[in-house]
Amino acid sequence: MNLKTLSAPVKIGIVFAAIAIVLTVVGVLRDPGTPVNLWTLTVGSLISGATWGLVSWAVATATVAVEKDVTNERNSE
Repeated sequence: MNLKTLSAPVKIGIVFAAIAIVLTVVGVLRDPGTPVNLWTLTVGSLISGATWGLVSWAVATATVAVEKDVTNERNSE
């Protein structure tokens, strides 16, 4: 996988997923009530990373689509 071939929305999704995973790991390590084990870190990272990655990818994809529509409208006038 080459990062240059990925679209901007995919790159944005990956970045936000990575940020969410880091924040989840930090949160688990800082919370004294949460058991720190592989299961907790894995499930928390998967849930937060997938959620933030998917939502940010969807918003970025919608933004790109709207920008293309606006550009096409301006060019057709």
